[in-house]
Amino acid sequence: MALDADMIVDRRRLKRRLTFWRLLAVAAVAAAVLAAVGRFGINPFAPYVARLNVDGIIFDDSRRDDLLTDLADDGRVKALLVAIDSPGGTVTGGEILYSRLREIAERKPVVAVMGGTATSAGYMTAIAAERIFARAATITGSIGVILQTADVTELLEKIGIKPETFKSGPLKAQPNPMEKTTPEARKATQDLVAEMHAMFVGMVAERRALPREKVLELADGRVFSGRRAVDLGLVDAIGGEAEARSWLAENREIPEDLPTKTVEVRREREWLKDLIEGSVGKALFSERLRLDGLISVWHPVGW
Repeated sequence: MALDADMIVDRRRLKRRLTFWRLLAVAAVAAAVLAAVGRFGINPFAPYVARLNVDGIIFDDSRRDDLLTDLADDGRVKALLVAIDSPGGTVTGGEILYSRLREIAERKPVVAVMGGTATSAGYMTAIAAERIFARAATITGSIGVILQTADVTELLEKIGIKPETFKSGPLKAQPNPMEKTTPEARKATQDLVAEMHAMFVGMVAERRALPREKVLELADGRVFSGRRAVDLGLVDAIGGEAEARSWLAENREIPEDLPTKTVEVRREREWLKDLIEGSVGKALFSERLRLDGLISVWHPVGW
């Protein structure tokens, strides 16, 4: 009986010690949070304006979509500022990013700030915003769709190679560099490009409140300066992040003193990519080489 009593006492003593250390750990975490708030002005529970950087080539990105869903659901995020510096990307990538931003815009303000370049799918991203700002020298526009291929049949013939293709129908795998493009294949491909182009034009006409006929005049692939884009109604105003925050304060009651926090999409093994890019540039990880199929992208000759 004495042994049982001693065991009960020991267990109670052990529980009290565990409770003490648990409380101490909770207090240490709370102290660390308070210290960070006091020293760096960081408050994880405070409201803020989120900044999403959209740069480089735009692709379909499930991790980015998850991040945008979180931003839409996060009550601390009072507005979203989309900073764009992109020549475009795939039609699907631009369309999905546009749709995700529109979903957020139904719940909280979204503004776009365009940097050096915001063309093609980059501009498609911008029109999802409630307000678009650009620099006077921003290259924008290039409203259009492109599908590229090549005819290498004569080259193959010169080096003695004769490719053979077995397919279920004449339009399967068309266009194909290994075959001459038939009139039927050319028409089918052009019809597809025209369909996607019409979709893009419709998006611009709806979001910019412009007559479709006017958008069609501008949607021949040409680019505009930011200043010219304002005159044409493709962009709302000249400015940057400061002007965007002022507009949010004046029109959407988002205080200018709310901090702006950049949200990032981080991926597995990206630290290795960052390290190599920092040493030898982006040549080994050229995003341009990933483009395939229907794309909405602008680039100078020789790009």
